[in-house]
Amino acid sequence: MKVINLHQDEKNLIRLAVENNRHAQHQIYTKFSPKMLSVCRQYIKDLQQAEDVMITAFMKVFSSLKNFEHKGSFEGWIRRIMVNECISFIRVQKQVKFIEDETFFEERYNDIESKFSVDDIQFLIDSLPDGYKMVFNLYAIEGYKHQEIAEMLGINEGTSKSQLSHARKMLQNQINKLKNYENGTE
Repeated sequence: MKVINLHQDEKNLIRLAVENNRHAQHQIYTKFSPKMLSVCRQYIKDLQQAEDVMITAFMKVFSSLKNFEHKGSFEGWIRRIMVNECISFIRVQKQVKFIEDETFFEERYNDIESKFSVDDIQFLIDSLPDGYKMVFNLYAIEGYKHQEIAEMLGINEGTSKSQLSHARKMLQNQINKLKNYENGTE
């Protein structure tokens, strides 16, 4: 019985994709697009816009594939391109506002079902102001450090920490409101 090294298969697939083999590129896209759409959706509320950004980012993946050094995870490398493309898209849309004071967003939980689902949590994250949401996603979901976030977004490290703190507080308040709403106490 022959043992197939999965890492070698991925390496070969990447090599073929670098050579513009459309079948290899399609396999990469098919394998990673569902996860990468989820990444884009974390940053961009509108599903169609998130899909557009994902496709643009995949174009960058394929044009930059020759630069992948096979150090670390291929999926992680693609994910980083997706995140950077989302940030670029949001900047172009001029949707990012970093709020320095504590303002609370609208109560929009009337349409949420009685159990917390992934959609419920995504709804709450989507309700955050864009600056809070971006820092929260980069820190809590992507695992970036505040210094890295500050460099990526062109803000200072203290602003990154402040945005995360406010985002967490707002999410906690909304979760408490949802719990009270479900219990009939609000």
